[in-house]
Amino acid sequence: MPIAPTVPPLNEKPLPSEKTAHRRARDSNGVEALIREMMKKHRTPLMILRKSQLIKQYRRFRRSLPQVMPFYAIKANPHPKVIKTFIQQKTGFDVASAEEMRLVLSLGAKPDKIIFANTIKSAEDIIAARKCGVRMMTCDNESELYKISEHYPGAHVLLRIKVENHLSVVNLSLKFGMDSDMALPMIRKAKALKLHPVGISFHVGSQSKNVENYLQALEITSQIFIEAQAAGIPLSIVDIGGGFPIQHFDSEIGINFERMAVQIQKQIKLLFDKKVKFIAEPGRFFVGPAGILVTQIVGRTFRNNKNYYYLNDGVYQDFSGMIFDHCKYEFKTLRRGQKFSSALAGPTCDSFDTLSLDAEIPELYVNDVVYVKNIGAYSSASAVSNFNGFHPAKIIFTA
Repeated sequence: MPIAPTVPPLNEKPLPSEKTAHRRARDSNGVEALIREMMKKHRTPLMILRKSQLIKQYRRFRRSLPQVMPFYAIKANPHPKVIKTFIQQKTGFDVASAEEMRLVLSLGAKPDKIIFANTIKSAEDIIAARKCGVRMMTCDNESELYKISEHYPGAHVLLRIKVENHLSVVNLSLKFGMDSDMALPMIRKAKALKLHPVGISFHVGSQSKNVENYLQALEITSQIFIEAQAAGIPLSIVDIGGGFPIQHFDSEIGINFERMAVQIQKQIKLLFDKKVKFIAEPGRFFVGPAGILVTQIVGRTFRNNKNYYYLNDGVYQDFSGMIFDHCKYEFKTLRRGQKFSSALAGPTCDSFDTLSLDAEIPELYVNDVVYVKNIGAYSSASAVSNFNGFHPAKIIFTA
């Protein structure tokens, strides 16, 4: 009997795993070609931000959650060209301070497309919001309601509740959100203070891989809507926050935004009237995949029985997301060859500035490139400007 061929005929479709491998190879080749092109014009370290990826993520979101209007959380990356890209897409913006507010307004955003989504605001920033005409803001405590009513009578408030953050990388309910049973008393208090309680806000935590957090939060919120309606104070807006996850590693599993969105969409249709408006605050999801950080080896040694490489960017610069965002990145190189468990460190004099002790990479030499994809969020945005005299990467915005 003849042996079956191991290679499928040309007219057969490749298996899903083969498709994935082919796609990754194409993506890798495209990224590396872009890196080589940029390195002819610029010195490293450099952060490449791709407009095409920003638009791709925006369209993914709108396609998967058509009922939910995104308000880009600019803290993830406030680069003016990133903001302008989303203004062109007619998205809204989530700001946390008067400074962020003024930035997006100066670039062309409209006041009614901005939510002041910080539950604790200074009196000065509330006054700034009033002067700028930004009237929608979040709140999670009675003291804040009094402050808002004093400095911005008639402001529109969304009461933020505490919800489950199970399996999220960063738990945001530790610092923000009232217990849900306090929502109705707070709605009544806001009304009594001549404010406009318009809805409920929640956040399931950053880089949330657990869709149950969203589903439970929506169920709790729908009950608050029912109670508010019965109390004669109907609500009209639900802010489902951010936290939508992205892949940081090519082979990472357990992250499927589209699958999560299907369940969120079903829950929205099941629990809420069609007239209710839904908004969200994606940050990392919009800008994370757009970023490629390109660094080079500035020194190498052999320490603790492994190759130890020093890069010209570290945790005080564009790898700051490893600290402030608890993020892990996949280190890639332009050099090919057998891979070894190696250590990577930043350029500063602080031993805390260590990026990895077990990166699987080929043997490298001074001036070789180490790059990271999916690093557009919470990297350059939270970098220290000049620690030890080392500057963050130059930002290159490309098509």
